[in-house]
Amino acid sequence: MKGKNGVRPHGFLRGAAILTAGVLVVKFLGAVFKIPLNWIIQEDGMGYFTTAYSFYSPIYSLATAGFPIAISRMVSAGIARGRFREVRQVHRVSVFLFLLTGLLGTALMLLGAGWYVEAVGNPGALPAMVLLAPSILFSCLSAIYRGYYEGLRNMTPTAVSQILEALCRLGLGLFGSFWVLQTAQEEYAALGTVFGQEASSWEQARAVALPWAAAGAVAGVTAGAAVSFLFLLLRHKLRGDGLGKESLTASPAPRKARSTAARLLKTALPIGLGAVAVNIAGLVDTTFLQGRVGEILVQRPGPLLEMYRGMIPDYNLQHMETIPNFLFGCYANAHTLFMVIPAVTQAFGVSALPNVTTAWASGNPRRLKGSMETVLRMTSLFSLPAGIGLAVLAGPLSSLLFGSGGAAPIVARVLPVMAAGAVFASMSTPLQSMLQAVGRADIPVKLLAAALLLKTFLSYWLTGIPELNIMGAAIGTLACYLFMMVGSLIALCRVTGLVPRQVFWKPLAAAALCGAAAWGCQRFLENLLPGHSVITLVSVSVAAVFYAVCLVFMGLLKSEEIARLPGGQKILKILEKRPESE
Repeated sequence: MKGKNGVRPHGFLRGAAILTAGVLVVKFLGAVFKIPLNWIIQEDGMGYFTTAYSFYSPIYSLATAGFPIAISRMVSAGIARGRFREVRQVHRVSVFLFLLTGLLGTALMLLGAGWYVEAVGNPGALPAMVLLAPSILFSCLSAIYRGYYEGLRNMTPTAVSQILEALCRLGLGLFGSFWVLQTAQEEYAALGTVFGQEASSWEQARAVALPWAAAGAVAGVTAGAAVSFLFLLLRHKLRGDGLGKESLTASPAPRKARSTAARLLKTALPIGLGAVAVNIAGLVDTTFLQGRVGEILVQRPGPLLEMYRGMIPDYNLQHMETIPNFLFGCYANAHTLFMVIPAVTQAFGVSALPNVTTAWASGNPRRLKGSMETVLRMTSLFSLPAGIGLAVLAGPLSSLLFGSGGAAPIVARVLPVMAAGAVFASMSTPLQSMLQAVGRADIPVKLLAAALLLKTFLSYWLTGIPELNIMGAAIGTLACYLFMMVGSLIALCRVTGLVPRQVFWKPLAAAALCGAAAWGCQRFLENLLPGHSVITLVSVSVAAVFYAVCLVFMGLLKSEEIARLPGGQKILKILEKRPESE
């Protein structure tokens, strides 16, 4: 149903459901991308790929993270106050700002790539960094439209564009990496060279080709960002934004463009800097992990090599300078699974922003508290079972996704700690979005800066301990996000004067039961069918069904919340009939 202004808004739960569905599809496609990519280029290639991404992510976040949220907030506030011409002006001003930001971000990555790969001692990542740089421009341009439509409470364009981007990344990225290695293999078989460089064995030839295979993968990332922008641009040209002519005519005159630009920058920069702090944590891992592991191999290699006996490939053992990149590739695989959980809950934060902003602007504490509790409860209901499940099935999931080779046990050692960190990261994201919605975008920046210092100290110290090595980075990540979650929750309660209730303990109990079901099913089936990968899939499915039953019988989803979900009325009718059939 359209509002008076012609806009068809989505409520929080419907908007969150659309964004969450989109994110789940995107993350599924991302897993389908990164997991086969790991099979193609393996841990050494993933080391190059992730090194490039670690430098790219802070620049990307600075360029894209703050502006969509600022646009969404200003657009939703303009809609709430009936200032529709100002809403249009926000869009026009953002086009210029984003274009300039995207060009500067792309230039910064291109200019800094050479210096960075030398600083971390991983020159093989350079081709991937160069091909990844243009995606910053396309992502900035996409963010214009995503933020605008999210402010209008229309989450569909964001979800569809993200899925298109993920599909292109999947198809073109896998094809690019496979084609590079296939070409290298054919040249080596025919001439004994790889791209003109002589190789004494296929292992050496493959090592020469892997940096270019990683570059082929990121070429798909850049192509996906371009396709996403083109979709959003065409959709906006063809379908518009839904603002009616009568509403625009009756609307007050907008502020001056310079004033709108200043407000955008004032809102966006703290958010962007906060997002940079999060991604610099990944940069810290890339820099310190490889460097500190390299120091261990020079000064005291015995404990590390003994810990990973039979897990590190022979080629890496013969060329020990490649071991830091290999172990970083293993850590990157664990980090890929870690990121799935907070990426989904980010959709809750994005969808909550307009609703919390409107409740805060209207001065309605009851409505504000209800919005806060809904966001936190829905986040808990997803993140807690996902994190616990990832921890209790760390070994089986690592073997299922990354093969039964030596890398899987290394990933499995790190994953339980990363899973706990993922829960705290998942809770932090919507908390920070709500702080931004109530006008305190400065608080997440301060908290993230402090958390980054904690992360840097712990990662540098712990990764230098031979018995911990890459586990030290995981512990640093856990501590970082725990600090951010607790600090953000305390700050939100102080700013709003409201304390969310009944949002953690019941979901935690249901999640613990879900984890117990997954663990018990896995152990039971392993005794019946040892070595079968399907066991893990069955265990995950059983745990999911068991968790759904817990949600119903523990009353963790309110009827009004279910009703606002897509298809919620049908679900309610089924639940209402349940007692009669028993």
